Amino acid sequence: MSTIPAFQSGLAGIQSGLEQLNKNAATIASKDAIESGTDLTSALVSNLSAELQIKASAKVLETSFDTIGTIIDITA
Repeated sequence: MSTIPAFQSGLAGIQSGLEQLNKNAATIASKDAIESGTDLTSALVSNLSAELQIKASAKVLETSFDTIGTIIDITA
């Protein structure tokens, strides 16, 4: 049985966004970044982008589940 492409895409988007958030959190919390006075703006902006990616991917999953539910309702 194959999986639904929209489901795969939504799940991959969430995983990618979470990985980016973890990477940025490590950058922001890094002792080296704090001590060196590194500009953390790019990491913070990237966090916002990752958050939007996760929200959009969650909406893709929600729509995919709704579509599957509708198809099941129609065929039942």
